[in-house]
Amino acid sequence: MAERAAALETLDEEVRGCTRCDLHRTANRGVPGEGPVDARVMLVGEAPGFNEDKYGRPFVGAAGRFLDELLGEAGLQRGDVYITNVVKHRPPNNRDPLPNELDACLPYLWRQIEIINPRLIVTLGRFSLGTFFPGSMISKVHGELRQKDDRYYYAMYHPAAALHQERLRQTLLADAQKLRAELPRILGENQPPAVEAPPHDGDTPPEQLSLL
Repeated sequence: MAERAAALETLDEEVRGCTRCDLHRTANRGVPGEGPVDARVMLVGEAPGFNEDKYGRPFVGAAGRFLDELLGEAGLQRGDVYITNVVKHRPPNNRDPLPNELDACLPYLWRQIEIINPRLIVTLGRFSLGTFFPGSMISKVHGELRQKDDRYYYAMYHPAAALHQERLRQTLLADAQKLRAELPRILGENQPPAVEAPPHDGDTPPEQLSLL
């Protein structure tokens, strides 16, 4: 455990000082992620926003408060899970991440997953979903449990989406409640998953995936 914690701290320091793409020129700080090194559930969002960039922590603004509510609906607390983003620096004006920015940050995400080794990854939003399942549409697969490479995945809309589209608030709450019902068997490893994930083209290893 101590070795894993040290490895995660080393990674965090690399993220804070990262200059792999131009986002560090406009952002205040890199935002690595936070949570227990042995968390069995990992949440992966898109990129830091204004407040995350200010405080250096993921999901601390309005979307973060709603995320806390969603975690409660799922029977979890923030301290139970590890939370991070695909992109570690805030894109200017909260624009969508560019392909080169995604490619620059993905190695950090793969290392976080390797160190923490979560049983379940909850993808928040289309960029997170596309990182693990290229070509999937969030509108079609949200609330769906998948399994790939001995790990479970559960797709949800990004909490920020509910701040702009009220109809998605109830969708997110319903998906969180569905996740609550699934968690005992996911973490207890008692049953097969609800849906088998389709193989991606050519069985491309994770480090070669991109959203292009």
